[in-house]
Amino acid sequence: MQKETVVTFENKRKFFLSEFSYFDGEYEVTFNIIDVNFDRQTITVAISRCGRISQDTFNLLRDKDGKLYFEYGLFYENKIGLDDFEQIEEDEE
Repeated sequence: MQKETVVTFENKRKFFLSEFSYFDGEYEVTFNIIDVNFDRQTITVAISRCGRISQDTFNLLRDKDGKLYFEYGLFYENKIGLDDFEQIEEDEE
C-alpha cells in the first residue's frame, strides 16, 4: 500500500461516525459523518434537526490555515470544521 493511500484510509477512519452539534439560532443541529472522500473533496453527513434526519453531501474547503471545513445553512453561511467533530464513544454493556 502506498503511503498516501494509508494516510487517506487513516483519515477516513478517524472521521467515520464522528459527531458535531451546534445551535442554528432556532434548533440544535447534529451532524454525523458518514463518509469523507479526500479524492473528490466531499463529505457526506447525516443531519439531525427538529427530530428529522436527512443526509447530504457537501464540498470540502480549506481555510487560510489549511483546515478542512464545509459550509451549511440556507445561504451556506455557517462554517463547520472537520476538527470540530468528536469521535462517538460506544457504551460497553
